[in-house]
Amino acid sequence: MPTQGARGSADMRLRRGARPATTNPQPPANNNHPQRIAITGGGPGGLYAAALLKRRDPTRDITVWERNAPQDTFGFGVVLSDETLGGIEHADPVVYAALQKDFTRWDDIDIVHRGVKHTSGGHGFAALGRKRLLQILHDRCRDLGVALRFREHAPQADTLAATYDLVIAADGVHSTTRATYADTFRPSVTSHRCRYIWLAADFAFDAFRFEIAETEHGVMQLHGYPYAADASTVIVEMREEVWRAAGFDELTESESIARCAKIFADALGGRPLRSNNSAWTTFRTVVNDRWSHGNVVLLGDAAHTAHFSIGSGTKLAVEDALALAACLEEQPSLDRALAAYEEERKPVVASTQRAARASLEWFENLALYLDQPPLQFAFNLLTRSRRVTHDNLRLRDARFTASVEQEFGCPPGTPPMFTPFRLRGLTLRNRVVVSPMDMYSAVDGVPGDFHLVHLGARALGGAGLVMTEMVCVSPEGRITPGCAGLYDGRQAAAWKRIVSFVHAQSPGTAIGVQLGHSGRKGSTKLMWEGMDEPLTDGNWPVLAPSPLPYKPGSQVPRELSRAQLTDIRQQFTGAAVRAARAGFDLLELHCAHGYLLSGFLSPLTNRRTDAYGGSLDKRLRFPLEVFDTVREVWPAERPLTVRISATDWADGGTTAEDAVEIARAFTAHGADAIDVSTGQVVAEERPEFGRSYQTPYADRIRQEVGVPVIAVGAISSWDDVNSLILAGRTDLCALARPHLYDPHWTLHAAAEQGYTGPGAVWPTPYRAGSRRPQTGRTDAPKPRLALGGGR
Repeated sequence: MPTQGARGSADMRLRRGARPATTNPQPPANNNHPQRIAITGGGPGGLYAAALLKRRDPTRDITVWERNAPQDTFGFGVVLSDETLGGIEHADPVVYAALQKDFTRWDDIDIVHRGVKHTSGGHGFAALGRKRLLQILHDRCRDLGVALRFREHAPQADTLAATYDLVIAADGVHSTTRATYADTFRPSVTSHRCRYIWLAADFAFDAFRFEIAETEHGVMQLHGYPYAADASTVIVEMREEVWRAAGFDELTESESIARCAKIFADALGGRPLRSNNSAWTTFRTVVNDRWSHGNVVLLGDAAHTAHFSIGSGTKLAVEDALALAACLEEQPSLDRALAAYEEERKPVVASTQRAARASLEWFENLALYLDQPPLQFAFNLLTRSRRVTHDNLRLRDARFTASVEQEFGCPPGTPPMFTPFRLRGLTLRNRVVVSPMDMYSAVDGVPGDFHLVHLGARALGGAGLVMTEMVCVSPEGRITPGCAGLYDGRQAAAWKRIVSFVHAQSPGTAIGVQLGHSGRKGSTKLMWEGMDEPLTDGNWPVLAPSPLPYKPGSQVPRELSRAQLTDIRQQFTGAAVRAARAGFDLLELHCAHGYLLSGFLSPLTNRRTDAYGGSLDKRLRFPLEVFDTVREVWPAERPLTVRISATDWADGGTTAEDAVEIARAFTAHGADAIDVSTGQVVAEERPEFGRSYQTPYADRIRQEVGVPVIAVGAISSWDDVNSLILAGRTDLCALARPHLYDPHWTLHAAAEQGYTGPGAVWPTPYRAGSRRPQTGRTDAPKPRLALGGGR
């Protein structure tokens, strides 16, 4: 590594010999170690990439183009995490030291709602002014010998690509480079529902502040944080319809700023706000399928964006720069380096974007939560992105978390997941549900010893409610030959044996049955032989609302006649009567995942022109008829729930708005809870997977309809369950794969949290295992001295 003095001399030579971009263009030197590097965009990501690459190799010729003047910037403060700062410190101590001098640090988050302020501490933020950040990076780039070209548009991307070894496109959310190579990058840009404006105040908030204003036009919110001893960033945000109703679309910039200051006068202490060419805009989420094209690579907002409510834009750009510089150093060729950069960063960015999307949508739907209890509202806001959870918030601020638990009704020492919940005449001892999971292990629809052990083991494992797989109401209503049924006496007797075991050996655990009909997804192979693949032989005819096969090669179903609809209603009622006699505590009607009743609900699978097709009301008609007939025969004191697919994940299918109306309809007919799943309705679906990815649909139904909900979908940890329950986003959490991995998942969750109360009772023969076994020696003496070598 050259000394600072040697680097300075090299800088002077590089400055004197810097080649204009479009004069005497030279072809790229090689594809192994890029020497001539062009960077479009002089934001933090582009500048930091330039500084890192120049520092690693002072002989590089690096030019940065920025169309604005050096002092021009938009926005005010920048927030960086300790993780990002650690990377900067390791990669460039000079930049880190300069940042350290100017950082404003604080720990608290204040949430002000309906005049009451709640404070949560221990969060740890660091911020500084964006102008100061750019100045630090400008100085560093100049010291290293990077050519900075301000007030100048960069040459066309193809010109740069032909002239330089490497082109880094850090040209922002409106990237022209991304547009030039759109066929390769395949960008997706999504606009959202809120308008927001970046402003500043000439005083420092003493915490990160969220303030809610309920106006005659609708709800508005302020996001504010300090970035200097005498300055704060202030973002005002509201839904588009609120923005228009309040008349902001007709106000000038100065009028908008004055109006915002008046609305949030309490938060600002009556002080004015100021702008920097501020304008109302809508956030756009940018995603790219690929990040590089030949020797051109995307960085920062050109590659991805994440909503400002989780403070990630500059953070991601700086981390991109760190990763790109490292990959160029580590890999033997440019192609390998760019591939490694994309492979490293894409999963990290995708995770951040999922969190940002959850946060963004929480604020879009803020009005849904206004009537929550005050502390629950604050907890809900803090955990909105799912990155802050009950457990780590408890570590950050035990006092605040305990106050939320107390308001919720948790007895002392009781995690939220172990509080009881009542549905009609059934009280569940905790909030954990073993989700229905098809086992494909029945013979002629009869559940056997496998089902006894499978369901019995999970009942012994401590869950409040154990659900059967989808139990079919007729032979032709099976999905596969291995599916269980409740259409004859042998099956009913076998189920009674299982229910009796659960009640006798795991008292306090409820067991529920899910009734369904396969519809067009029937007569297929066992899952492990070919999921959704038609049987090779022994097929039975399948039925559906409309004669549409599930996917190419699937059997074409027969469209149900009126007489067949009557028969199917009777099949459901017959199965419900048998389920009641078998002793099941709860019954769930399966109206999800593209099976028969779900097929009526989705416009993609129901093309009927009679009274059972067309509008949503008509598509609901048959599932509601089945529900009503089942409710008539199901014991009045036992709860009846409905599972729905809240979205088809496909254009033209069921939407979240439709799901709310579907839930509202079933609730009006007497459903005690809605089990909210998604998808599996059409083969061409494109789900947006991620941790707890289906929970927002349950949350919305719970808030809008006022019905208890069961959340499902990649809920894998007890911390997730506690967080979702305490935030009021769901009432129960159904977990599938975690219970396959660990039948005693609930009991182990209790042990890991040190809970021994009535919400998680170990079976008497298992009590000796209620503590985690030791895995190794932990009492070895710790080293006290680090001895050096000889004299």
